[in-house]
Amino acid sequence: MRRPLLRRLVLPALIVLGAGALTTSATGQSSTYTAPQHTADWPGLASGSNEAEAKASLDLGPELERDRSPKWLLDDQRKLDKALAALAPQKPGTVDAYVVVVGLDSDPIFGREAREAGKVLSRRYSAAGHVIVLAGTDGSGPSTLPNGSPRNLAIALARVAELMDKKQDVLVLYTAGHGAPVGLAYHDGDDGFGIVAPARMARLFDEIGIRNRLLILSACFSGIFVPALANDDTALLTAASADRTSFGCQADKDWTFFGDAIINNALRQPVPLASAAENARGLITQWESMGNITPSQPQVAIGKNVGVWLTPLEARMPPTATPLVGRPAITIFTDRTP
Repeated sequence: MRRPLLRRLVLPALIVLGAGALTTSATGQSSTYTAPQHTADWPGLASGSNEAEAKASLDLGPELERDRSPKWLLDDQRKLDKALAALAPQKPGTVDAYVVVVGLDSDPIFGREAREAGKVLSRRYSAAGHVIVLAGTDGSGPSTLPNGSPRNLAIALARVAELMDKKQDVLVLYTAGHGAPVGLAYHDGDDGFGIVAPARMARLFDEIGIRNRLLILSACFSGIFVPALANDDTALLTAASADRTSFGCQADKDWTFFGDAIINNALRQPVPLASAAENARGLITQWESMGNITPSQPQVAIGKNVGVWLTPLEARMPPTATPLVGRPAITIFTDRTP
């Protein structure tokens, strides 16, 4: 539903812009370029009562940076530029993995989980030089990494798409953060807010042309991504089904249940991906039973063509496991006070 007040504020501005465009044309500027056109009114941004309008707005992946310091913005851009410049080109004739990890929430648990996920996935898939981690603080001080925002994630994915051989190489994406029934939630303190909806993520992959994908989404309700992202060339693991929450996201902990199970336990082991996924689901079921909480129902969808790229990657897996780090997720039960 369009709001009359907003239209009264917007329409005069559009009229002024239209007059400016006519003036520019009259000065003899080149007519070969067509500037972006205003074809619709301001979006509702999910603030109105029209459910269809709200869903359409969220599907576009809204993002709001509020009152950011210009120094912070410049510093974050420099961090991102440095991280992107450090990504190495792919090696011809080799199935390379590019690992992108994003912590979309400023709670330190997600910063810690994202950093360790980058290490585990890099080692497992021989991705040295092909790893970028975007995340906020790990709790020890201001983050030295580029911020974990939807914008930075999209830019990182676009750069990976430029460097990889899309016919043979693989994107390994791990997301850590909160989720909502409409998508992954971006929430950076009081400054950054947004949603990465399934439709938005699907469009990103379609535009940049990354076909071979291992997507591991750690968030409540992350099963909503299965219909949009699962296909023959994709392996997709989610922390929960479309209508369930996942657990363990207390800011003072080191791992969520899903992160601990899939990253800290299962993917450290030299076992196939399908076995690792089942091992992780078994651990989560055990932990949820200990707490007598509603099962999160993690989802696993491995496409029929995944073996084409996964088999050579797993053939290079290190033969030994690495030790677990941090406090186990189940300490949320043992740390409870009577």
